[in-house]
Amino acid sequence: MAEAWTNHLKGDQFEAYSAGVEPKGVDTRAIRVMSQAGIDISGQGSKDIDALGDLAFDYVVTLCDNARESCPFFPARTRLIHQGFDDPPKLAEDAGDDEEAMEHYRRVRDEIRAFVDTLPEALEE
Repeated sequence: MAEAWTNHLKGDQFEAYSAGVEPKGVDTRAIRVMSQAGIDISGQGSKDIDALGDLAFDYVVTLCDNARESCPFFPARTRLIHQGFDDPPKLAEDAGDDEEAMEHYRRVRDEIRAFVDTLPEALEE
């Protein structure tokens, strides 16, 4: 969701890529919730950081504590920033039904969008 929001809202300033510590595929609920916001992420793929090859990054933003703790080494010029968000799939595990699960996804989607709206200023704090 963060990659899609960044490229959608700030694509004139940033080129965002996402990668996971343990890629598992694109979550169907994430696809649905982003579609509700008018963004199609169905063509995105879940990938490992190694899949990004030799790309040089100015910023690496981790979004969950697991990624923060497992983040690989980046060159000194790369600025590492942690902006934690709840993990919708984990929250959805205790949901009574699909609609309750989707509420978690919507909330986190909107929180990520609010963070992306603060870019690039939030990267300089």
